Order: sequence, then C-alpha cells, then structure tokens
Amino acid sequence: MLVVALKPGHDGSIAVIRDRQLLYSLEAEKDSFGRFAAINANTILDIAEHVDGIPDVVALGGWQEQGVMRHRRIGAGYGGITSVEQRPMRFFGKDVQFFTSSHERSHIMMALGMAPRGDHPLQTVLVWEGDTGAFYLVNEAYEVVKHVSVLSEPGARYSFLFGLADPTFPDDAALPRLNDAGKLMALAAFAKPGDADADITATVERLLAIDSVYPAPKKAFRDSVLYNAGVESPTAKTAAALLTQRIFDLFADAAREHLPEGTPLRISGGCGLNCDWNAAWADLGHFSSVFVPPCTNDSGSAIGTAIDALTTLTGDPYIDWNVYSGLEFVHDTRPDPARWERVPLDHLALAQALGRGRVAAWVQGRWEIGPRALGNRSLLAEPFREGTKDLLNDIKKREAYRPIAPCCRVEDLEKVFDSGFEDPYMLYFRMVRPSASVDAVTHVDGSARVQTVSRESNTELHTLLTAFAAEHGVGVLCNTSLNFNGYGFINRMSDLVRYCETRGVTDMVVGHDWYRSRDAR
Repeated sequence: MLVVALKPGHDGSIAVIRDRQLLYSLEAEKDSFGRFAAINANTILDIAEHVDGIPDVVALGGWQEQGVMRHRRIGAGYGGITSVEQRPMRFFGKDVQFFTSSHERSHIMMALGMAPRGDHPLQTVLVWEGDTGAFYLVNEAYEVVKHVSVLSEPGARYSFLFGLADPTFPDDAALPRLNDAGKLMALAAFAKPGDADADITATVERLLAIDSVYPAPKKAFRDSVLYNAGVESPTAKTAAALLTQRIFDLFADAAREHLPEGTPLRISGGCGLNCDWNAAWADLGHFSSVFVPPCTNDSGSAIGTAIDALTTLTGDPYIDWNVYSGLEFVHDTRPDPARWERVPLDHLALAQALGRGRVAAWVQGRWEIGPRALGNRSLLAEPFREGTKDLLNDIKKREAYRPIAPCCRVEDLEKVFDSGFEDPYMLYFRMVRPSASVDAVTHVDGSARVQTVSRESNTELHTLLTAFAAEHGVGVLCNTSLNFNGYGFINRMSDLVRYCETRGVTDMVVGHDWYRSRDAR
C-alpha cells in the first residue's frame, strides 16, 4: 500500500509511506524556503519525481482557514477525536482512496505510529501545541478511551509572553509568532521561577486564565509589568521561567489526577520541542517511558495523517522510519576553484582545523525531518571557547542569548554531561559537568541540548567526532542548523556557496568532498 499525505497551512509537508516504511517526509520550508512555509509547487514536484507510482491512498490533513474565511475547514477540519472521512476519488486517472482526518488526530497518530512497537493495553498521548493542550488515553485498538483537556493554546500562550515583552510586537490583531516560543525557552534559563514578584506572578496567571490569545490581546495587558518591558529584561526572563514551570505543573497535575500510573507517554505538538519540559516528563515518575518524535511539531503532521489512514485501513499504526528522510543534496553548481580548494575529506585534518577555530558547513546524505539539524545539514565548530557561541550566532544572524547545541559521541557522554542516556534527536536537556569546559555549548544555567551520536545513528559524524576526540580528549562539537535566518535547511550547492562566502564560513564538506576557502588559508 502506497500512502501519500499532505499537511496544509503553516509547516506544510508531504509524507510518503509504502508498506509501513516512511520513504519521504518533505517539509516545504526545506531547501531554503521560508520557515513554516505552506506546501508549494516545488514540494509537490519533488514528491512526483521521487515516488515511482500513483498512490493507493491520498490523505489530506485537516485544517482551518484563517481570516475572513475562518468558517471554512480544509479536509476534516482542525479539531475532533473521531473526525475521519473516506471516499473513492480519481487521482491522475487512477481510482484511489481519499482519506482525511483532523489535525488533532494527526498529532495523536504520529506519536503512536512513530513510537517503538510494544504490547501496551493502554498508552497515553500528550498533544500540546499552539491550539490543543490535552491528554488522550488510547487502548489496544488505538481508540481514545479518555480525553483530558488541560489548557487550550499552551504553545500560543507561551509565545505570547515573548510578544508581550517585545516593543516591536503590535498591540492589536496580531497572532502569536511561531518562532517566539524557542526564543522564550532560551530566555527562561536566565532566571528562576522563585524570583517572580507579585506583579510578574499576576501577569503569568492572568495569561493562563484568559480565553484565547488568537489574536494576541496585548492591548489588554498594558497595565502589566511585562508590557513592552524588553525581551532581555530581568522581568521578561523571570516571567519566562515562571510560565515554563506553571504550564508544566498544570499538565503534570492533570496527569497524576486523571491518568493511570505506568502507561508509556507519547508526546506530540510544538511544545514537545521544549527540552526542559521533555526532561521534566522523563523525571516525573508517573509514566513508564517517554517518547518524542523528532518531528513532534507540525512538521510531522503529514506523517501523522498518513499513519491515521494506515491505521484506519489496517488496524495497525506502526511504521518504520529514519530521521534522514528528506532529499539528497542538489549539486546545481560547482564552487569557484579560484576561491575554494577541493580536497578529499580527511576526518583527522578537518578535526584539527575545527580545533584551530575554523567553522565547517557539514552536508551528508538526505536532510533531517523535523526542525533540528542532526548532523546532515549542520554548522560544526569547536566547543571549548565561549566566543565560538557568539561567532556561530553572528554567522546565523541570531540573538546573542540563544544557546548553541552540541553533538557528542555516545562514548563520551558521561565524561562531559551528568547522564549517559542516548538522545539522537536532540530533545532533552542535561547538565554539563563543570570539569568538561565546553563553554560554547553550555547555556547560562549549565545545561545543554545534546544530540548523541553513535556509529549506527550517523556514521560520518561519529567518525569526525572520533577524530576530534583523538585530538582533544572528547568527541564533542558545536552543532547548529545550516540555514539562512528565517529559512529552512540549505539543500543546494548554489545556496551553500552564497551562505559561506557571505557569512565567513571557511570550510564546506559535502559528502566526501572538502572545500577549503583559499582566502582563509
């Protein structure tokens, strides 16, 4: 069975599953399109070029139009646990099955179908994203037998706090910005919830109590101490820390009160990208295990709709998948030999160059699904000097308070960090050992969001980290996404060359070719 699923709206994507194997998940933003982009002609043509047959099932994720057309739903619409529709349709001259289910269901089924297969009488799914904030208790037939609504719009409320403190965010009719949640997560580490005074606490509680932040009611908060306080102000940082704790506590309390202890927890929705919250779920003790897919936000919604169609037709949601299910790199030009010296990749020589302070654009195989660079579309640099963090943020045109994540060989985890569990998708915080002195990847609170790398999970990156360990004692590097600010991962040579030449990146590795800047040498 060949299933092709489409996710409309922001974070548009197309997923292809054949006989339970994820073949492709193509997000519209990748290949240097705008972040959170809707499906475009390129995405559709890329799928048409790479899939060798007409699908048996065409699945459309549910969505809701915005603005004046908000009354019109797309497919099965946004919400609804049982919102599923099927009918025959013609697709390029072939009789196929058309399937659509709600956006809410796409998150539930993505979390279930991408999780490890197991014999579970009951599983708990947490969907917390811009609109939905709820638990779903699921039985062996993959039916929701209990629905616990906790807090609407948790992700949007989180983002709105940033906009409330940001003087550039308008007072009227604006929607919470999709990229503000990650920034607020970084700022929350600069303060502690207990530092909040009565005014900050009152604002946070008021933000949690209002009916909706669509549109963001900033004007109503003009009397708040947070109003246009500045996103890097102590007030905003303390409020961010308090809101982070309060949202988690609301959901944790609901889990303890309404859900049986000992079920596995599957997390879906954009809030699943908050590494602090993921670590807190793992530490809570109420659930037997925690699983978060690497595309837990809407970038995985098309996969969830495809899994929903598969489950409806076969009764089984589980799929085989690989995080590197994007497209291969496009060689649409050759770097100018007068500016770039091309040599075969030598992992040890590259490790030595990185140790001397060079920065490498690292491109291998197919791009990663989800928003995190996991060693196939990455910028790599040495991790020891704090100035390296500032250099990378300057290259990426990001705010100075944003942390830089590390990648680390599994063999070195407990030398550098306080725990040795594997996290190949960079979804959990852990604390850095002070003796490790990896200042570039240590956030202000002593934490780091680590991608763990084994030979099995990413052979080429593991080989480079091993070479770096031979030179420096530990296999750790800075690893941040290779992209223009506000755009998805770079995936073609013309964009890569332009990026490196305009941003001062001295080295480009594409597969086994190493391009070294002649100017830098």
